[in-house]
Amino acid sequence: VQLQASGGGLVQAGGSLRLSCAASGRTFRSYAVAWFRQAPGKEREFVAGVTRTHGGTFYADSVRGRFAISLNNAKNTVYLQMNSLKPEDTAVYYCAADPAIITSSQTVADHYDYWGQGTQVTVSS
Repeated sequence: VQLQASGGGLVQAGGSLRLSCAASGRTFRSYAVAWFRQAPGKEREFVAGVTRTHGGTFYADSVRGRFAISLNNAKNTVYLQMNSLKPEDTAVYYCAADPAIITSSQTVADHYDYWGQGTQVTVSS
């Protein structure tokens, strides 16, 4: 499956952005999907995910209540709605997918086989 991320940009603190990740080649059905981010000089970190089996959503503590992940199977696209953005949310955001990952491993980047190219999100103070 090929993933194409888009929607990043420059926004002021307190603003909103919606990231999109479109899949081609395969559908997202039966795939676990997630968003990760990587700030300069830092490791890639988990942001939000949708489980493969039940479609449940879960979030990193740092974004819970501000970000929302959703999956549109008809459009084969996963979204990340980001509200109340903070300067510390500045990073390159990546979407990821895997057909075999178990829920307990979904927060670990190394367990995903498929990645989008990344989209830059910059939040100014």
